[in-house]
Amino acid sequence: MIYTVTFNPSLDYIVSVNDFRIGATNRTSSEHMYPGGKGINVSLMLKNLGIESVALGFISGFTGDEIERLLDISGIRTDFINVSEGISRINVKLRSGDETEINGSGPKYSNRDIDKLYEKLDRVGNGDYVILAGSIPPSIPDDIYRDILERFSGRGIHFVVDATGSLLTKVLEYRPFLIKPNRHELEEIFDVTISDNEGIIEYAKRLRDMGAVNVLVSLGGEGAVLVSGNGDIYECIAPKGKVINSVGAGDSMVAGFLSGIIRNGNYEDAFYTGICAGSASAFSETFATIDKVRKLMTQMGIIGR
Repeated sequence: MIYTVTFNPSLDYIVSVNDFRIGATNRTSSEHMYPGGKGINVSLMLKNLGIESVALGFISGFTGDEIERLLDISGIRTDFINVSEGISRINVKLRSGDETEINGSGPKYSNRDIDKLYEKLDRVGNGDYVILAGSIPPSIPDDIYRDILERFSGRGIHFVVDATGSLLTKVLEYRPFLIKPNRHELEEIFDVTISDNEGIIEYAKRLRDMGAVNVLVSLGGEGAVLVSGNGDIYECIAPKGKVINSVGAGDSMVAGFLSGIIRNGNYEDAFYTGICAGSASAFSETFATIDKVRKLMTQMGIIGR
């Protein structure tokens, strides 16, 4: 089973306004509301790819209830922890030419809330996957990812960590199955400027030497690079298409990679499935359907080769 953990889920309220004016009354031309958060995004994309998962994390208040309701409608199994203080955040994304974001803070977590998460993770077994994705709210210790991997080390759990900075580097000694930095995050970790794929590969190898099993580096419209668990290196330019919504594209890449691994255990196929899943979602208003992913895979010659 796959478990996704989202520490600070959100309701993403996406509105479009023609010719937005500061200080004036503006009316929307379209509006949508989705459950958000990187772990939740992975669960949603996995569902589209025909892979079941359980969404773990924290919710609070009426917004938390709505997050859970929307996920239930989408067919996502949830096992959230209800936090007593505050409400789950609302993130506003305003589209009017450029896109402007206003992100909420979320509820305040207690030590007991963290203990409840550990109790749920105690049920995860050998061979299961746990995805830890996204930033950590201020009221949660900033070494929580490391603490989780340390606590459950040696149980045969495949951890996937999609985080930045020290949240990521602190977990490497516990050999996470997959990490997914982007170019900017690689540069930040090693305090360097990377100008080409040779540099990407060099520093991805360093992260693997530091403990990560698979290092998948997302490069946006330029594609991705994988330094795999068996030492092989894969590079791919992203498929061409019109970007409609890049939010969740990286999470879709993680979901695609995992779906490939679960289906046939082949790193190369998992890599290309991840590339196509991420691109297909970027070319869609929401997360891509499996048909859209397969279409890109066929265009790239991955299906039927």
